[in-house]
Amino acid sequence: MQALLVIVLVSGILVIAMKYANVNVKQTRDIYLKESAELFMNSAVELSLLAISGYDRNSTNSCLDEVSITSPDQRFLADVNITKYYLLKGSADCARCGSLCEPIDTKESQGMVMLRVVVETNATHPKNRGKKIKLTRRTLQRP
Repeated sequence: MQALLVIVLVSGILVIAMKYANVNVKQTRDIYLKESAELFMNSAVELSLLAISGYDRNSTNSCLDEVSITSPDQRFLADVNITKYYLLKGSADCARCGSLCEPIDTKESQGMVMLRVVVETNATHPKNRGKKIKLTRRTLQRP
């Protein structure tokens, strides 16, 4: 009778330990997914700055207003909206950008851009396992 009681007690303790281990695994997976999304967001900002630098405003007679980026493993999607270009008042570039241009007077701020970056998990990717993460960042950068 005592042996049976000890076995039931030990098995109860093991069940509780397994539940806590399962919660810990889920928490670690969620943290890893969020940190991966944040790192991808940083890369998306850098890639969008590269796209802005390489964009030919003269041939298109406009400014780049949006960049869409997918991570190499297809886990994350980033939409980068360029909300403002800070360009010198009266410059040809400011005229090309139209409503995206915020005219400024100081040469030190010439070329700055305001970005709104939204990173989401790709719902169709099997590794995301139904986890949805959406991160948003607004940042002022110089391409």
